[in-house]
Amino acid sequence: MKIRKAGAIMAGAALALSLTACGEDGGNAGGGGGGGNGEQPYIAIVSKGFQHQFWQAVKNGAEEEAEKQGARVTFVGPPTESDVEEQINMLTNDLAKSPAAIGFAALDSQSAEPLLQQAKSQNIPVIAFDSGVDSDVPVTTVSTDNKAAAAEAAKHMSELVGGKGKVALVVHDQTSKSGTDRRDGFMEWMEQNAPDIEVLEPQYGGGDQLESANITKSIISANPDLKGIYAANEGSAIGVIKGVEESGKTGLKLVGFDSGKAQVDAIRDGSMAGAVTQDPVNMGRELVIAAMKAIDGEELPKSIDTGFKWYDKSNIDDAEIKAVLYE
Repeated sequence: MKIRKAGAIMAGAALALSLTACGEDGGNAGGGGGGGNGEQPYIAIVSKGFQHQFWQAVKNGAEEEAEKQGARVTFVGPPTESDVEEQINMLTNDLAKSPAAIGFAALDSQSAEPLLQQAKSQNIPVIAFDSGVDSDVPVTTVSTDNKAAAAEAAKHMSELVGGKGKVALVVHDQTSKSGTDRRDGFMEWMEQNAPDIEVLEPQYGGGDQLESANITKSIISANPDLKGIYAANEGSAIGVIKGVEESGKTGLKLVGFDSGKAQVDAIRDGSMAGAVTQDPVNMGRELVIAAMKAIDGEELPKSIDTGFKWYDKSNIDDAEIKAVLYE
C-alpha cells in the first residue's frame, strides 16, 4: 500500500445541544446518585452526539435495559462530533449530579482525563462505550472491535476494485479511538494484503454530512482515476454518497460504516456497495448492564465486544442483518 498526502480538512464546531433520554430534569435525576434510600440508580450517559440514527439506537437500547433493571438514565450529546469542548461541558454537568455511574463515549480520548479522575475520586464508576479513552479510569469499554470491522471493510473494498487502483478514506475524526481504529484497521489491512492498492491520505469531516460531501468532491476533483471511497461512520457515509452524486462521478465503489436509513437506501439502490453495521441497540443495553454491575461492585472484563456484520444488497434482507439495522 502506498500513502499519498492530500491535506487534512477539519469540520468546525457548532452550537451546543443537550437532550435527555427520559425527559426528566437532569438536576433532579441525579439526586443522591446511586440508588440509596430506595431510589432508582441513576446512570448519566454522555455520547458523541445525537444527530445520527446510530446514537438514537444506542439511546433506545440503554432506555430499554434501564427500564428492565429498574434504573434511570439520561442521554446527552453535542450537536456535532467535532464539538469536544461542548462534550466536556456535558460531562462536567453530569458529574455535578453525582450519578451512580457514567457512560462516556469520548470525542477526544485524552481531554477528558481530569474529569475521569474526578469521577474516580467520587467513587463514580465510568463505563466507556463506542470509543475507549487513554485512561485507566473506565472499568470497562463497551464497543465494536473497530479495527477488525474496518479490516472487514478494507477486504471488501479490495475485492470491489479488483485488488488495484486508488482509494480514499473519509473519517469522522482523528481524536477518538473509534476514529483512529476505523482508519488504522482499514489502512493496515490494505498495507498487509493489497500492495497494488494506493490509499490516499485520510481526510476528516467530523462526521458532518455537508463537510464530508465537500471533502468527497475535492478528492474526486484531485483524483480523476479514483476507484473507491471508504467512509468511517454514518455521517461520513451519507456525506460521501451525497458528494459523489453532486460530483457526477460514476463507477466509484463506496464502502461505509454503520447502517442508518440513508445508507440502507443507498445499498438497496446500488449507490453504495456495502457497509459494516454495528449493533447500537445492543451497545446501549450492554452499557447499562455493565453500569449496574459496576454499581453493585462486580468485576468487569476490560472490554465488552458488541459485534459487527458486513451487509450489502445480497444479504440486506437476511434476518440476522435486519436485526442490527437501525432505520
